[in-house]
Amino acid sequence: MNDSKVETISRLAQWKIESFGPGTFRKSDSFKVGIWNWFLSVEKNRYMYIRLYPEPCRLSKEQPPMARFILRVCNVGGNRRPYISPVHERLLRNSDDFVWPVDSSFHGRFTIDVEFLDLKISQLNGAEAISIWPNEGTMQSLASRSTLRCLSRMLEEGFHTDVTINTSDGTLKAHRAVLSASSPVFERMFIHDLKEKESSTIEIEDMSLESCMALLSYIYGNIKHDEFWKHRLALLGAANKYDIVDLKECCEESLLEDINSSNVLERLQEAWLYQLNNLKKGCLTYLFDFLKIYDVRDEVDDFFKHADRDLMLEMFQEVLTVWKPA
Repeated sequence: MNDSKVETISRLAQWKIESFGPGTFRKSDSFKVGIWNWFLSVEKNRYMYIRLYPEPCRLSKEQPPMARFILRVCNVGGNRRPYISPVHERLLRNSDDFVWPVDSSFHGRFTIDVEFLDLKISQLNGAEAISIWPNEGTMQSLASRSTLRCLSRMLEEGFHTDVTINTSDGTLKAHRAVLSASSPVFERMFIHDLKEKESSTIEIEDMSLESCMALLSYIYGNIKHDEFWKHRLALLGAANKYDIVDLKECCEESLLEDINSSNVLERLQEAWLYQLNNLKKGCLTYLFDFLKIYDVRDEVDDFFKHADRDLMLEMFQEVLTVWKPA
């Protein structure tokens, strides 16, 4: 029998040692778990010292494993309880990186188990280590990407479309189930005996073909960043009209990112119209806390001619708050 062989199954490695006495050193054969080859060694002096380390090679040098594991030592066939380590999580590169002193006497035949709870690859650029084993989050991510690919093909290739959308300058095809799942407004159209249900047609004449396609791309999960950026205001209006909450939040967050003197008054009006409190606060802060109102004074007169009275009152109150006497 090979006294140095380590048996492995799944994430568990087991080394059965037939004979071991004081002053003895033993090293296992290499065994593979994950993408690395490993060694165990055991040494008995006053304490028993167990080491776990990857095989020295280019992989373990350039991308050493971050291992999370438990060790167990027990007498083979004995009645003694196993000696179990706490959960260790270590970056392992050589035989000096992990040494476990076992404060117990094991002799004769005994077994060392290593159960790997996780193995991560250390990144060369210092980024967070990545697990080599799919976990729940990874599987969810893979499933989500697969679903989005299917939805994208359904839209782009027109698989079994059952609803027509008439825009201001063209027609698009979509799926009522997908639209209903994305918007309670679309859902009501097809549940109740409305004209959309009877004709399988939706009139969206306040959007262009291009901006409506951007809306569908968002709903089907394949919108590109440039496409979203170009049609943000149209998408905001559609999100508000069809009660697509997450899209409305995305638009508000995006519009907050690039407030400047040329668009701040327009953004303020949109924020008021669609009740976007964060965007409204950002615009008012830009105008009054940062004194950019002076940069748009030529546009303010025209803005006040069309602005809502309550909005003008709120702007006046903001002036009083910012410029109140000390």
